[in-house]
Amino acid sequence: MRRRDFIRAVVGSAVVCRLASPLAAYAQGADRVRRIGVLMGVGTADQEGQAQANAFIEGMKEHGWAVGRNLQIDIRWTGGNADEIRKYAAELVSLAPDAILASGGSVVGPLLQVTRTIPIVFTLTPDPVGAGFVESLAKPGGNTTGFTNLEYGQSGKWVELLKQIAPNVTRAAVLRDPVIAQGLGQFGAVQSAAPSFGLVVTPINVRDAGEIERGVAAFARSGNGGLIVPGSGAAVAQRGLIIALAARHRLPAIYPIRAFATDGGLIAYGPDTIDPHRRAAGYVDRVLKGEKPADLPVQAPTKYQLVINLKTAKTLGITVPASLLAIADEVIEAGS
Repeated sequence: MRRRDFIRAVVGSAVVCRLASPLAAYAQGADRVRRIGVLMGVGTADQEGQAQANAFIEGMKEHGWAVGRNLQIDIRWTGGNADEIRKYAAELVSLAPDAILASGGSVVGPLLQVTRTIPIVFTLTPDPVGAGFVESLAKPGGNTTGFTNLEYGQSGKWVELLKQIAPNVTRAAVLRDPVIAQGLGQFGAVQSAAPSFGLVVTPINVRDAGEIERGVAAFARSGNGGLIVPGSGAAVAQRGLIIALAARHRLPAIYPIRAFATDGGLIAYGPDTIDPHRRAAGYVDRVLKGEKPADLPVQAPTKYQLVINLKTAKTLGITVPASLLAIADEVIEAGS
């Protein structure tokens, strides 16, 4: 073989090797089973939470990932309990998953306390910048990104809708979580909007069941009261208690997500909680294929829902305005 032909052969062989190596590595990575941790901010009995987890799993299927074939999913349900959240956050991290889905803002912080390397995709997380989870919405940085469920302007809408459905309400208790940034932020936004609608607002903390019961009972001793329940992991975890207290004290109440209204709450306005979990599957898929959370922008809600429970309205002696019924996405009939 002449020297020129020999050099060509060697160079050509090297090019083929360089091209083949990434393809071989990709094929090898695609064949192995990938492991995903899922940390839920609610308990296993929560139907909304079950629907959220199922939406994520279905979303993964849409991207070519199937449990038992090329995917393993480890789900932990916390019931909104702070000790359980910390326990299961550490447990999932110890399994060394390829990525973690964090469902609910209350579980993101504890996860970040135990890992700054495993990719985390969050859902239903208000104000991730204020909470310190990401550097900015456009450029998250670090190992975390996902889907927020709050725009502070929504807080003013709660005030407006409460006055529309219950015009006689002049006082409103705001059930806030004081230990998270969005709890204080949402209360501030409600407080700013309240005077325009003739409302005086009072904060009630939602750190535990006893605090909620005492706060609502004390507030209800005076007349013309109502409740505004902003979104938080603590409020969602205690929603059965909050709905029961509103009924017991005959307080018109507005809630942050559909599940409150379907469980017996008067009216709910907020983002769809199922859709972000399906969309989160797309981000997890991109992470499994090599992209970094730092480069994936945090996304805002795209779907909002207004749900009215006519059964509860009838019990409270409230006649829902036709104008409000006309714009509702879902109306739970009094006879259903």
